[in-house]
Amino acid sequence: MAAVIRPQAPTVDGQQALTVYLAQPRGFCAGVARAIDIVERALTTFGAPVYVFHEIVHNGHVVSDLATRGAVFVDTIAAIPEGAVTVFSAHGVSNAVVAEAKGRRLRVIDATCPLVTKVHLQAQRYARAGHAVVLIGHVGHEEVEGTVGSVDAPVHVIESVEDVARLPLSTDTEIAYVTQTTLSIDDTKDVIAALTARFPRVRGPGVDDICYATSNRQEAVRSIAKHVDVVLVVGARNSSNSNRLREVAAQTGALAYLITGEDEIEAQWVQGRRRIAVTAGASTPEALVRGVCRRLKALGAASIEQLPGVVENVAFKLPTFPGMRVPLASV
Repeated sequence: MAAVIRPQAPTVDGQQALTVYLAQPRGFCAGVARAIDIVERALTTFGAPVYVFHEIVHNGHVVSDLATRGAVFVDTIAAIPEGAVTVFSAHGVSNAVVAEAKGRRLRVIDATCPLVTKVHLQAQRYARAGHAVVLIGHVGHEEVEGTVGSVDAPVHVIESVEDVARLPLSTDTEIAYVTQTTLSIDDTKDVIAALTARFPRVRGPGVDDICYATSNRQEAVRSIAKHVDVVLVVGARNSSNSNRLREVAAQTGALAYLITGEDEIEAQWVQGRRRIAVTAGASTPEALVRGVCRRLKALGAASIEQLPGVVENVAFKLPTFPGMRVPLASV
């Protein structure tokens, strides 16, 4: 559903007043909510500490909150005591990480987003069929590292149209591509078009690997940004989907800023403005959005309006913990 922006914002003392428009949808997606729920239920069921491999999701506020309740975040499996309860983050892990965890007899709960797992399985199928596998994604991102490491064959990671020309493959190679789930739809389409132009025997899912939540949030921002002066994206700086939201907004010509919370809003962004849109990345708690709204009101916003948009009703099942006969949801 397209954003509905009124032709004229409210007036105060005869002057057009600042209105804040909240994008819909925004904030937590089903995969993020599931991952956080898994850590919370593990803490309740087994007690602290519960070890988490990497940030459970890319948001410092979420990580800090869970840490105060007994979650211990680590970047190496070797840092986890043998036999400890361990959660794999929503971004997924490589086969090597799984093997190392087994070697340390860790009691693992896998919080990998089901949509990321779908990409892993797809890449594995392509490799077994004999295709050269190409992954469109950001080098160094946890999701990309996990996907590459889930395939028992070489995986070529590319980020841009220019990278397509540098692939060390002949044009008659049978290749198949998958994508990181949190990319910009527009940029991914361009890379896929370049792959198709260079490799006539290419296979792939189109942009279907881009997660529904990423697509919905980008479309909401795209429709809103052309009607406002400024777009504020609330999210972590290491959040891929939050960065893509800022880029999508900027591509429309709006001033666009990625902020982690209300304290980063600069008064000069608001002065003289009449319409500001606020959205949030898929790993951003709604409490941070509320804080941003409070700050904008303090800076002179006369009203805050929730825009119509896609209502997401997706929910993912929680996993069964090793040794349990029922999923964590039933504990």
